[in-house]
Amino acid sequence: MMTIAQTTTNEEHIALNEESQSLDHVSVSVPPEGATTGEKFERLVKIIAALRGPNGCPWDRSQTHQSIGRNVVEESYEALQAIEDNDLTDMCEELGDVLMQVVLQSQIAVDQGEFCIDDVIDGISKKMVSRHPHVFGTDASFEAAGFTQEDIDQINSVQTADDVLPLWDAIKVREKQKKAQAKEQAAIASGEKPRPKSMLDDVSKSQPSLMQAQDISRKAVSYGFEWETVDDVWDKVYEEIGEYKQAIKVAGDSKEAADADSAELEFGDILFSLVNVARKDGIDAETALRKTCDKFRRRWSCMEEQASKENRTLDSYDIDGLDSLWGQAKKQLGEH
Repeated sequence: MMTIAQTTTNEEHIALNEESQSLDHVSVSVPPEGATTGEKFERLVKIIAALRGPNGCPWDRSQTHQSIGRNVVEESYEALQAIEDNDLTDMCEELGDVLMQVVLQSQIAVDQGEFCIDDVIDGISKKMVSRHPHVFGTDASFEAAGFTQEDIDQINSVQTADDVLPLWDAIKVREKQKKAQAKEQAAIASGEKPRPKSMLDDVSKSQPSLMQAQDISRKAVSYGFEWETVDDVWDKVYEEIGEYKQAIKVAGDSKEAADADSAELEFGDILFSLVNVARKDGIDAETALRKTCDKFRRRWSCMEEQASKENRTLDSYDIDGLDSLWGQAKKQLGEH
């Protein structure tokens, strides 16, 4: 589990703690026995607001949407791990960490005059009602979506209310159209030239980069941007490896940040090309890498157990000894 403080260095956190010692303590009352869910949630909102307040935590007060944006992904993955492990205790705790990220991002928005947690709750509530006409009724769903009669007529002309999934899709499509129109009108009103919608706009940038690469690749292929054979993709991989090696050599001989950035981009090109190899061979790259990480964990655990039997720790072995333990782990686990 990652706490807020873990995104800073130990030195930074010690300094912030020392600074916070000079601040007056903030009082947040414990909800009474039998408190409602709403009262408990309100307490969490007040706690986060206090952390961001004048007498709160210096670290929390300094954060922006961007500075802790990655935490949302990290906490979500930790919750996913608890779910996959079926560890209910960890699941409860990690879901709390995810909820904390939502409340913290909302409080940052409040401090910047953008939106508040009520807007977040209202938005998702309306979306859930609008996306489930088979549960709440079409009238309630259309009202929650803020559809005009023209919107309703267009949706009804596509599918009937009896077709649950097609109606869901029709509502989603119409909502996206309205959102795109609103953004275009806002851009025009502010004097900006609206950007034409891209094929890749539907690929979320918030996804882990490996999953994002897979979706981008599939989208591009649907437009005919594709290699003929998997061997052609491998040729591209080797080409990118060559460019990366050259970029690394240049970066090593240079002190320019741009050269280091170039090497980083070339390495990204290798990964993207390998994603295309996986797609060509019918392999989900994200799943494949997660399985490899799990395999490495299993083998490393076996190595630690073997070292323990010898009353040693892994850092006491040289590379040949570690390699021997690795081979024993593979054999013990029956893996190749």
